[in-house]
Amino acid sequence: MPTKKGKGKPSDMFAAQARARTQREAPLAARMRPRSFDEFLGQEHLAGEGRMLRKSIETDQVPSMVFWGPPGSGKTTLARIVASLTQSHFAPISAVTAGVADLRQIVDEAQDRRGMHGQRTILFIDEIHRFNKAQQDVILPYVEDGVVTLIGATTENPSFEVISPLLSRCRVYTLNPLSPEQIEVIIRRAMTDDDRGLAHLKLDIDGDALAGLAQASGGDARVALNALELAAATVQPDDRGLRRITLSDFEEALQRRTAVYDKAGDYHYDTISAFIKSMRGSDPDAALYWLARMLEAGEDPLFVARRMVILAAEDVGLADPQALVVAMAAQQAVHFVGMPEGFLPLAEAVIYLASAPKSNSALAAYEKARKDVRETRNEPVPLHLRNPVTDMMKEMGYGKDYKYAHKFPGHYVPQQFLPDKLRGRRYYDPSDQGFERTIRERLRRLRGEGEPQE
Repeated sequence: MPTKKGKGKPSDMFAAQARARTQREAPLAARMRPRSFDEFLGQEHLAGEGRMLRKSIETDQVPSMVFWGPPGSGKTTLARIVASLTQSHFAPISAVTAGVADLRQIVDEAQDRRGMHGQRTILFIDEIHRFNKAQQDVILPYVEDGVVTLIGATTENPSFEVISPLLSRCRVYTLNPLSPEQIEVIIRRAMTDDDRGLAHLKLDIDGDALAGLAQASGGDARVALNALELAAATVQPDDRGLRRITLSDFEEALQRRTAVYDKAGDYHYDTISAFIKSMRGSDPDAALYWLARMLEAGEDPLFVARRMVILAAEDVGLADPQALVVAMAAQQAVHFVGMPEGFLPLAEAVIYLASAPKSNSALAAYEKARKDVRETRNEPVPLHLRNPVTDMMKEMGYGKDYKYAHKFPGHYVPQQFLPDKLRGRRYYDPSDQGFERTIRERLRRLRGEGEPQE
């Protein structure tokens, strides 16, 4: 049935109403998503006035690129700003739900669009790190030929998660967590926005509560807005219609803030690196902090214990031989009692290892010995060190002139133990740290060496 002039089709009207209803019912974080660079907060190094990325988007000269950053830092928002400002067709998909068939369909449509209308296609892949190598291989030739311009978003290091041929054709832009001050601005916007925000609820939030929420959100705008929306929905208005939200309301809305930590990704490796370096650097306070970060995020305590055993041998070493004993005791204690109490022996061992004197002489000595092993042939064992098991071996000189150390004063007698071609090599150079100073002095006495010149 024809419609009257100037009136839209009923189907179009229903679709518009459905979109409006969806927008109203969407979470606050989705409703408040910035729609332009004027609303976009943070990432000034990328989206600031005059920056190359911003200029390329505003002039519709978008290169293939990957946005790499923590959750809630604006990766998807930047992609949506691209969609609103570019004249290219925007094709968004999520690597969580999409597959090869979806990619091929987008590519086929992009080829048709370019051939018939001369229009470029921007393929936005959210969480691109979830695509395997075969899926990434599918789009590689079309990115290379310019059939699609790729924009990927990921929380994982693209050097590890995106195949090298594809990564070489993209520019990688790193996004940073939002600052607490920026989070506060975002919260205030949501409180006062009549169209998309919560202005109609008449929220009253004091400065301490606002600052506490901004700090607890960990740089993630989505976390802050979700907590704000939940607190606003559960707090009852007073006689004047105001909803007064306190810090305790936000704490209840947040419950237990989930640590930004992925046991298989960058946060895992970055955090364990900070933990090890803090103990190596003799800072027990920092080491305890990183220990708590890992354990509270659900890290395997035995993984932590194994790293501590390695550090005890590698970095404390012979400056305090007891360190390895303490680390192994902590590992056994955690294995025995489990969590949550297992944090106690781990914390004790962390403090001991961080506070102990440090020496990597054992590591350095082994590396020198390994170098000789790899660079020389299999040198024969000196005859006097070989066990004369048979009469024939005795006749060949096995064990001849070997000196049994316990028969000599001090249970020591000089003799050659290295192969002839390596005679005189020194691998172990004891430091002057902790107990190793005692070792150094004893070895010098045995070798007949005087004190070193200072």
